[in-house]
Amino acid sequence: MEISYKRLWKMLIDKDLKKKDLSTVAGISQSSVAKMSRGEPVNMEIILKICTALNCDIGDVCEAVPAKTVD
Repeated sequence: MEISYKRLWKMLIDKDLKKKDLSTVAGISQSSVAKMSRGEPVNMEIILKICTALNCDIGDVCEAVPAKTVD
């Protein structure tokens, strides 16, 4: 399984926020946002800060998806 943050990126678009805005409002580092942009896992504390800042649930930010297979 892999982590997908597509729900978070869609929410940012809906709220008219940019990734750098997320860093500011959630109080997280740009490097954490960059890791998420690459689909890499981040600490649960980061996810909770995002949820608090955007007033949402963990499932609104990320989800586990099947890993892509190379044929």
